[in-house]
This record gives sequence, C-alpha cells and structure tokens, in this order.
Amino acid sequence: MTAEPLTFRFKDDGLVPNNPSLPALVYKGALDLSGASEPEAKIEKLFTANGWGRDMWRDGIFSYVHYHSMIHEALGVARGRARVQLGGHNGEVLEFSAGDIAVLPAGTGHQRLFGSEDFSVVGAYPPEGTYNLCRGDNPAERGKALTTIPNVPAPQSDPVFGKDGPLLTLWRCP
Repeated sequence: MTAEPLTFRFKDDGLVPNNPSLPALVYKGALDLSGASEPEAKIEKLFTANGWGRDMWRDGIFSYVHYHSMIHEALGVARGRARVQLGGHNGEVLEFSAGDIAVLPAGTGHQRLFGSEDFSVVGAYPPEGTYNLCRGDNPAERGKALTTIPNVPAPQSDPVFGKDGPLLTLWRCP
C-alpha cells in the first residue's frame, strides 16, 4: 500500500458545508484483511495505536446524507464493499472494499448508496472535538455548522500512519 492517500476537496453545496480547508483522504487497501477472522478488531487496533480510538463503533454508513460539524471521522471498511458518496448531494461516488480507510474532515457529507450484505465499517474519532450528527437537508444545521467547522481542533496523528502520516502534512497540522 502506498502511504499517499487519494485526496478530495468538496465545495459547500448549499446544504452540506463540507470543509473549505481540509481534503477528505481515502487510503485504498490500507490494511490487508484477507484471512482475518476478526477484521473489525484489526482496524480498531490500528486506529487505537494511532490515537483515533475514541468512541469507536461497528456498523455501516447511513443511507442518507449526513456530516459531523464538530469532529473529524475515520471509517475503516472491515468487510464487503459499498458505493459511498462523499461531499454531499453533488459529491464524488467512490467504491470502497475491505481494507480501505476514509478520513473525513468535519463538515464532509457522506452517505452509502449501495452496500453488500456483509458490508461492515469501523468508525472512530480523534480525541479532539465533539461528536454530533447533522443531516444534509437542514439549512438551520448548516448555518451553525459554518461557525463550528473552522474551530474543530486538528488531530495530532493520522489514523493509518500515526504521527508521521500524510494527514499531518495534507491538513497542515502542527
């Protein structure tokens, strides 16, 4: 796997603010999960080792557009495959499969358009920030999000590569 993630910048679409300063990162094939009897645990171990072990969960990705305006999020695909739209209603549609990891800066819209029956994701957050859930159909939430997104603290590490990971350069973190 290459250490350089794919990067995506999304503009405010009028409902989903996205993040005006930070790109979404996608690490294709970040982990080799072939043969892993508990791939979720392998992702959790990686996230924890790299300082993104806060409030981890196992599930899928909501089928409606949503975003988090007060915290950044890491999504590690443990099983199956899915088509996910990043960037809100007019964003980019990407194919995700087991071993892929997405790192979404606060404000980045995302939704699952399709998922295989076995699709499973581990989600995690850095210690900085506060979890919230905003729908991509609420103009009042968007207004508040525009004031909170720029104040979300920068993470101190990359969830895939730790303190030497590309997130720190791509997000210009100290």
